[in-house]
Amino acid sequence: MNGVYIEITVFLVFFVIFVLVGFLAKNFRRGNLNQLPEWALGGRRLGTFLVWFLVGADLYTAYTFIAVPSSMYAVGSIHFFAVPYVSLAFAIAMLTMPKLWTLSKKRGYVTAGDFVSDRFNSNALAMIIALTGIVAELPYIALQIVGMRAILTGMLTPLGGNVNLASNIALVLAILVLIGFTYTSGLRGTSLTAVMKDLIIFTTVIVVIVTVFIAYHSALHTAFTVKPVYADLPTKFYNAYWTLFLMSAAALYLYPHAINGSLSSMSAQKLRLSTALLPIYGIGLAFLALFGLIIYGVPAAEHVLKITYANNGAMVVPTLIASVTPSWFTGFAFLGIFIGGLVPAAIMSMAQATLLTRNVIRYLGRELEEKRETFIAKVSMIFFQLLALAFVFIVPGTYSISLQLIGGIIILQTLPAVFLGMYVKRLEKYAVAAGWLAGIVSGVYFEVYSNFVYFKYTIIKTTLMPSSLGLIFVGFMALVINLVVVAVVEGVVYALHKQPKVLPENI
Repeated sequence: MNGVYIEITVFLVFFVIFVLVGFLAKNFRRGNLNQLPEWALGGRRLGTFLVWFLVGADLYTAYTFIAVPSSMYAVGSIHFFAVPYVSLAFAIAMLTMPKLWTLSKKRGYVTAGDFVSDRFNSNALAMIIALTGIVAELPYIALQIVGMRAILTGMLTPLGGNVNLASNIALVLAILVLIGFTYTSGLRGTSLTAVMKDLIIFTTVIVVIVTVFIAYHSALHTAFTVKPVYADLPTKFYNAYWTLFLMSAAALYLYPHAINGSLSSMSAQKLRLSTALLPIYGIGLAFLALFGLIIYGVPAAEHVLKITYANNGAMVVPTLIASVTPSWFTGFAFLGIFIGGLVPAAIMSMAQATLLTRNVIRYLGRELEEKRETFIAKVSMIFFQLLALAFVFIVPGTYSISLQLIGGIIILQTLPAVFLGMYVKRLEKYAVAAGWLAGIVSGVYFEVYSNFVYFKYTIIKTTLMPSSLGLIFVGFMALVINLVVVAVVEGVVYALHKQPKVLPENI
């Protein structure tokens, strides 16, 4: 029992340090935090390594730390797609984000919605893209909280009593603290705390991997013996695998929080350099995925997972860490994963708030002075974080995870407006809007059909659908339909001899 108290004490000490860093960050590279670019983008003054840590924070989230090993443990090798997908995502970022940064700096964009409005001369299309981003982010934030609750459960279970109540109270207090320093410090707070978070998580991954392979050198062999599906990708999942990693890569930098992180850079050149360094995170992610396998080689951890947590995949990482590291390090590692949910949740809610203020409220005819615009964004950030928290308490974890599966499908449908909008010279706004609608409708239809008709599940459990190629990712088919509709409508515009909206010379 003494070990548990040591674990909790270490957790609390480092959490206090985390909170202090978050609040004091408002003085870092001082700016007028009543201006939206200063609050939401750090004044576009973050250097190479801060942007690297900030954008990397979007990868090493509480949910990622929990979900990737959990999926590997429960399903097998198909979920290793998370490793190649991030590598491809960084290549896409290298092509798109510096250009968007340059345009944003030149023309005063704060969000992707600002770019869409200017590029297509359409506030309505920008509002559609903004609302799509807001909706796609919400379950993403909720899942950070789900991951954080898993850590609290793992830490408090040995104490006995009403673990759920204690975890929920601690969770609410943590979110309130997060709201406090995000409101006060904006992106400066999240960028500096992201450094602390990632250093702890990198340390945790290295220590656990080294410890397991020294103490249990046959851990992987045991996993491959118990579950052969871990060693090779089953043939039926080949097309599912490549469509998953390809579309996940395309989606990552369409999420508002990834765009906000990129736009916070000091210069396009520093953004390129920080993006070039991001594959280091991919290496860590590969080791992280192994957590779901090597737990089979640690008898004590596997026993606790089966007996105490009834094979709950979400508890794979907390159980493994607690089984192979001393109590003080377990508290340190748990804190890293816990704030690994807080930091991305802050970034995501700020991105939502900025979209709502800049591309919804403003376009509804509400011209706001700069200070009031920033105030509304801050209040909106509070609303989105509390909404995500309520979402976790009201909706069972299984359902919240299921909704996140649709998030990637939804955000992919903004690809023509954002990515193609930067590079395709002639692109009609009605074509982009029609493609978006076709992609959203078909994506939802395929998701419902696949789960409730084809697989006959009672809840949404998969984003794979049947096709002539075998199982493929729903988002892939929805995006193909989206792009086909865009091309067809463009053809109709030319056939009617109407001039599409041409990419302005200075864009």
